Amino acid sequence: MPAHVPPTTADTTTAGADTTTADPLARERAHLTSSRAALRTMREEVEALDIGDVTANWVNKQALEARTELRIKELADLAHTPLFFGRLDYDDGDHRDHAFYIGRRHVHDSVGDPMVVDWRAPVSQPFYRASRADPQGVALRRRFGYTGGDLTAYEDEQLAAGPDPYAPTSDGPRASKLLQEEIERPRVGPMRDIVATIQPEQDEIVRSGLSGTVCVQGGPGTGKTAVGLHRVAFLLYAHRERLARTGTLVIGPNRSFLRYIEQVLPALGELEVKQATVDDLVAHVEVRGADRAAAAVVKGDARMAEVLRRAVRSHVTPPAEPVVVVRGSRRWRIPAYELQQIVDELLARDIRYGAAREALPQRIAHAVLVRMEQSGEAPDDRVQDAVARNPAVKAAVKAIWPPVDPAKLVLRLLSDPDFLAAHADGLLTADEQRGVLWEKPARSVRSAKWSAADAVLIDEVTDLVQRTHSLGHVVLDEAQDLSPMQYRAVGRRCSTGSATVLGDLAQGTTPWATASWPEALAHLGKPDAVVEELTDGFRVPRDVIAYASRLLPHMSPGLTPVSAVRESPGSLAVHPVDGDDADDAAVVSACRTALRQEGSIGLIAADARVPAIAAALAAAGLPHLAPGTETTAEARLTLVPASLAKGLEYDHVVLDDPASIVAGEPDERTGLRRLYVALTRAVSGMTILHHQPLPAQLG
Repeated sequence: MPAHVPPTTADTTTAGADTTTADPLARERAHLTSSRAALRTMREEVEALDIGDVTANWVNKQALEARTELRIKELADLAHTPLFFGRLDYDDGDHRDHAFYIGRRHVHDSVGDPMVVDWRAPVSQPFYRASRADPQGVALRRRFGYTGGDLTAYEDEQLAAGPDPYAPTSDGPRASKLLQEEIERPRVGPMRDIVATIQPEQDEIVRSGLSGTVCVQGGPGTGKTAVGLHRVAFLLYAHRERLARTGTLVIGPNRSFLRYIEQVLPALGELEVKQATVDDLVAHVEVRGADRAAAAVVKGDARMAEVLRRAVRSHVTPPAEPVVVVRGSRRWRIPAYELQQIVDELLARDIRYGAAREALPQRIAHAVLVRMEQSGEAPDDRVQDAVARNPAVKAAVKAIWPPVDPAKLVLRLLSDPDFLAAHADGLLTADEQRGVLWEKPARSVRSAKWSAADAVLIDEVTDLVQRTHSLGHVVLDEAQDLSPMQYRAVGRRCSTGSATVLGDLAQGTTPWATASWPEALAHLGKPDAVVEELTDGFRVPRDVIAYASRLLPHMSPGLTPVSAVRESPGSLAVHPVDGDDADDAAVVSACRTALRQEGSIGLIAADARVPAIAAALAAAGLPHLAPGTETTAEARLTLVPASLAKGLEYDHVVLDDPASIVAGEPDERTGLRRLYVALTRAVSGMTILHHQPLPAQLG
């Protein structure tokens, strides 16, 4: 049975620090202390297990030991992470007159009664979904506020008839005071989870089923990344055994981003979700080169998939001679025309090249067995296998259907104009073909200076030869920046599973950025995916997001601007600076001012400006971190090239010269999108410095 706590009658109240036993806050603190003690007992019980004599063999023992170690880690009490963050008091249904504490993991007492309920459990769902219009049996919803790991406040919401204190106004959505305080809490360290602040529209996405793919279009600060990560945690809770077999994967745009988010899932009790970039997935060769933008766009185009398919199938050679199999005193002859029929049948099935190559000797052997049976013999499967291994059959297979090395095929395609022209005819123009050919053809796979786009092509060929292993669920973040060929590479990893696709079309900053989600989902192999849009912003202050949204009509017309929950007056300051040298000094001064406040500081600048700014910071004695490095109380300033700012967030942002950021991109539209990303990284405040005129689109 759940722990019973008499419902309170407080309404939208933040309590003080009264510690008397009659004070609800004191009772909640006592429950927190008891829950932590119960969690510690649960962990100690697992640590005390003697598993030495309960397994039949050493393999089972190792598996059980690994599972036990994982369970011990799952039961860790994270000192600065609240064990529970909410409470539900029911007055209707099966849970009438009971209270449930909602937290990050299940905790029970010595007799098995729950003291904290996992946020993913069905009984916890009303914490996110219940409203005045639909209370779902809940009389009171209580949110808790924490400082560090200490419970310091609570806020109650009576879900009875009456006005809703958090109903949206004409100025936009509103949030509870504790929710706003949680959002505004200074950020020191990696990205934290937002499980305590998940909103109803976010929760619907988080709890959507495993079988379907969901695409989340969300502007800056709408929580799409956190929603995606929480969906993984929920699916692992709801479908533990299935996903344990099939696997899960989180794909991010770069290593800095993955380091930034890596602590979210462990904080939710999930320790075994792998993380990777798209480059990691296709790492068949060492990437040592880079393409010009035009070449990368063509290599990333979906038309390349058909070029590669043609190139692979071109290795199949029509049989010129019969196959003669000698067994004992008998000779069995399969004429060339019959071999061609077998080859045509395999080609018509359009199965993978390697699978067809493995089937070919068995098909030839079967034709031999038919002749044996016609002559009165009674061969069995062992005879067919022996015939398939016959030297004459092996030689025919090698000549007709030779093995294909994916890297060598792509090397030839990018080095041999005639070979490329033969397979790109009608697909790529002559200019496009010339654009993707290497200026200096490599002599071998090892010496080639492969680009990231080349590696994706090799991955495509690898799948044409042999099927790629599919996972049960894949989360793809910052998806708007993928090329069609990269979408295909990711889609292969979830061809029999599902995906959560996260992105913002307005933040697409690659030359091949996604034009529309239906088009991207078709390349992913999930054309029936549901597209959800998040428009309520919980991170970026209203003044800042309104300023950044001035760019939307010029780069992504049709997208809905984000409606900010937080007002934060005075959060935006724009200062002109005279002269380049003065700009460096102004940047240093702005950073010093920002460092007087709590939290993390992000100094974002055009990539070309970063060396000069780094030198100015060093000369001024201001140490700074690289993107993705965990900030601490002593080191809070991060120098961020604009190209790496996507997905990151800082309490205060100092933005250097917006015009330089726009000019650093190959075209104005991409430059404006890069600037939009940089303008939306702040949680509390932003200072913009410019020695050039601001882009006209900012007004």
